[in-house]
Amino acid sequence: MAETIAGIAIPDSALARETTELVREAASDLVFNHSRRVYLFGALRGQEQGLKYDPELLYVGAMFHDIGLTEKYRRTDQRFEIDGADEARKMLASHGVTGEAADTVWAAIALHTTPEIPLHMAPEIALVTRGVELDVLGIGYDAITEQERDAVTSVHPRPNFKEGILAAFTEGIKDRPETTFGNIKADVLQHFVPGFQRMDFVEIIKQNSWPE
Repeated sequence: MAETIAGIAIPDSALARETTELVREAASDLVFNHSRRVYLFGALRGQEQGLKYDPELLYVGAMFHDIGLTEKYRRTDQRFEIDGADEARKMLASHGVTGEAADTVWAAIALHTTPEIPLHMAPEIALVTRGVELDVLGIGYDAITEQERDAVTSVHPRPNFKEGILAAFTEGIKDRPETTFGNIKADVLQHFVPGFQRMDFVEIIKQNSWPE
């Protein structure tokens, strides 16, 4: 029987179970619980907005969205979001999910730190971002009820989450600072990595090879 939290059923397919096992094995308690909350909060926002979405695709997107921060799955040559998106695509393919459905999950993960744009895309893409925004930034906090928030956090608690997730971000991206150019994770490195200097879009334009 599928587990239900705050009225939201956790998908219980072979794909969903294997996804849960992979993230549970690779991620810290903090990242695992955060990923489950992203699914639940995303689904609750979808319910509140009357959106029709595929729960299994939303679940895979939510669970893989931060796997690129983990020691096992992080690379140093691309954004951590793409690490997660690529691993999710592999998982989906192993269960015969390809084409548009796999592309949707890939985009949901790859774009989850890109403000606004995902909210204008497919529901699964938008709702991964909605879940992340609610859990990390508090955006949409009052769009769901206190009872729903309590039901989710009683199963997937968030002790010292603000400091913990910032530490997880820092650890996951400190060895690839150039990948934070143009996205919000540059803020993390500026706060927590001594000597980090942002790349400057204006200076890149001014100093590029085109003769003037």
